[in-house]
Amino acid sequence: MAFTAEELSSCMKNQAPGSPELSFLSFRGGFHGRTFGSLSCTRSKDIHKIDIPAFNWPAAPFPQLKYPLEEHQKENAAEEARCLEEVEKIIKTWKLPVAGILVEPIQAEGGDNFASPDFFRKLRAIAKKHDIVFIVDEVQTGGGPTGKLWAHEHWNLPEDSPPDMVTFSKKFQAAGFFHNVDTRPGQGYRNFNTWLGDPMRALQMGVIVKEIRDKKLLENVRVTGEYLKAELEDISKETKAIQNVRGQGTFIAFDLKTPEDRDKLVGFMRQAGIQSSGCGTRSVRLRPMLWFQPKHAKIYLDGLRDAIAKLKL
Repeated sequence: MAFTAEELSSCMKNQAPGSPELSFLSFRGGFHGRTFGSLSCTRSKDIHKIDIPAFNWPAAPFPQLKYPLEEHQKENAAEEARCLEEVEKIIKTWKLPVAGILVEPIQAEGGDNFASPDFFRKLRAIAKKHDIVFIVDEVQTGGGPTGKLWAHEHWNLPEDSPPDMVTFSKKFQAAGFFHNVDTRPGQGYRNFNTWLGDPMRALQMGVIVKEIRDKKLLENVRVTGEYLKAELEDISKETKAIQNVRGQGTFIAFDLKTPEDRDKLVGFMRQAGIQSSGCGTRSVRLRPMLWFQPKHAKIYLDGLRDAIAKLKL
């Protein structure tokens, strides 16, 4: 579809109709980067945003699930329904038309917050119903840490309703995106950056994907993740020091009772040569490499038990 002369001239003045007044919906607790547009969708920590201008775009609540999941099915279903209802309300009532939805499969910086596949399938359906773009931010989850190459594969979306666009980075050692046919731009330079199409990065990413497949690393992630999660749940029952163990593959997190306890634990283990990091207000997140195995996980678990005992958490 060709642009009108008015659209082409007005966009150079940052005015409508070439620069239309639209908004993008994201979720509280989400992190999507620090450039102007993505920062306007980032909602995880105030330090990321303070003193920087941003668009006045809407944010919907992201489900705050209760754990263990099997013991709170009714409450969690109600919580997800509440958040989806708020998404619909925002789309219908926000002062600027909502052009799209941006969401992480797992809110990483915000505290490793999870939602069910059913939540994401319904969210995708809402975007399709209102004819708005559905973008999945897989910068942290892409590349295999959840046990699948892409975390959104866990959602089992209908074949005719894939994400409109998926962003990636981290484990692929390259930053980029891919999209379905319907969202492919018809003009050159519509989606472009310095490294777009860089043959070295494309070759490097291809080698990484081949290595993941040849070494069966996704299967390793699933096996190790099941072991690690089960052991963490046992520690939670034994000591009561850690709570809300959750995860997919080796993309795992748990909570401490207070932010201070979390920081003490992370610092103690780091001094012992065992790396983990915090996210959210009181969560510890684990981000091992894809070849991380149960024998490596045992080193972490032994260190965690030692830290809990010595810190008297």
